[in-house]
Amino acid sequence: MTSYRRLYIPGATYFFTVAAYSRFNQDLTLHADLLKACILTEQHAAPFSVLAAVLLPDHLHMIWRLPDHDADYSTRWRRIKARFSRSIPRENRHLGSSTRRKGERGIWQRRFWEHVVRDEEELSSCIRYVHMNPVKHGYVQKLEAWPHSTFHAWTRRQIRDTAC
Repeated sequence: MTSYRRLYIPGATYFFTVAAYSRFNQDLTLHADLLKACILTEQHAAPFSVLAAVLLPDHLHMIWRLPDHDADYSTRWRRIKARFSRSIPRENRHLGSSTRRKGERGIWQRRFWEHVVRDEEELSSCIRYVHMNPVKHGYVQKLEAWPHSTFHAWTRRQIRDTAC
């Protein structure tokens, strides 16, 4: 079995990529409001800040900042993924025997990718990457056109913070 090493730093900022089980899956955007609700529910249960996010049909990117005393992003992701999976209708999916044996629904890949954001310059770069991702994948021509992104809220916050 592969050994995964994750870096847990209380209060750190993390960039995440979480992928759907199948790249042909559309669940994340088809049920975007439900996924957003699952994320908000987890934020209330175990607080964290979302600095940027984008939901695409087959994966998502998010940047979180955890509280100073807390580094447990893995449990948060496990609960978000489980809550979302239980909330959407079961469909006939071709699942491997391991997936069926573990009671999985074939919505998410088992793992996720995380990266510790080390400084403000890197944070700015990660935020640009998150917001440009729908353009990169050819879903829209302009990032403003993608509805499942924090781009609009982020730009309003930047304007407000700059104006003060």
